[in-house]
Amino acid sequence: MLSLVAMTSNHRTDYRLWLSISVLILLFVVVPACKSDTVTPAADNNNEETKDTVAWTFEQVFPSGDSLEIRADLYMKHPRTAPFIVLFHQASWSRGEYQEIAPKLNALGYNCMAVDQRSGGSVNGVDNITFKNAETAGKGTDFPDAIQDMLAAIAYAKKNFAEGQVIIWGSSYSSALVLKIFGDDQSLADKALSFAPGEYFVRFGKPADWIGSSAKNIQKPVFITSAKNERNSWWNIYEGIPSADKTYYLPDTDGNHGSRALWERFSDNQGYWDAVKDFLKD
Repeated sequence: MLSLVAMTSNHRTDYRLWLSISVLILLFVVVPACKSDTVTPAADNNNEETKDTVAWTFEQVFPSGDSLEIRADLYMKHPRTAPFIVLFHQASWSRGEYQEIAPKLNALGYNCMAVDQRSGGSVNGVDNITFKNAETAGKGTDFPDAIQDMLAAIAYAKKNFAEGQVIIWGSSYSSALVLKIFGDDQSLADKALSFAPGEYFVRFGKPADWIGSSAKNIQKPVFITSAKNERNSWWNIYEGIPSADKTYYLPDTDGNHGSRALWERFSDNQGYWDAVKDFLKD
């Protein structure tokens, strides 16, 4: 009887030991495997086996021109040779402006990166981390201060993710800066989309034609749109662009300001989407 009890106790001890070892194996083997699909495609640019693999990751962190840490969301669903769109948000907002838009651009065959510029706030439950970093560092957060973040984001995308066509896309104040950036250096991108631009920078000490004076140099494809009643804010800028591949869209309805015009909650979003698709496919 004593012998039987001893054997039963030993078996229980062996079972517990086996169970502990099994759990450790699961932790070291299964958990890392579950995380493997979040690895940034920039992790190993020299690995030919992974260089053009379809990848998916969200969080990207990189320095601006003044070393401020920029946060962005990467939507990488296609090989690096696919066209790449760098997305910039409107005033007081964040990269969250593109939560709904970027996956749809993915479905159209584009890789995307939605960027937090230092002039922003929050939208769709997404805080602008670059803005918070700038406040903590005591750096300026006015509209013109964001140019260095936008330039850094374009350079980062081209270095790490974009081997094909590069497209820059702005909303409200950043749409105006997209036109300025594109006009000042057309080697940075192949196309530009500008949702509700204007000469918004006089209150920051810039000339009344600060955007238009740069946009007049654009020779590449450019697209401008806005709410219907905002046409006068950008029409002179548009007319001054010499590109033969410029186009614009105004809705028959009231429309909406900035890239949010593409959100599904607005009943007239399809007209904007049709115009964007027509421009991108050309």
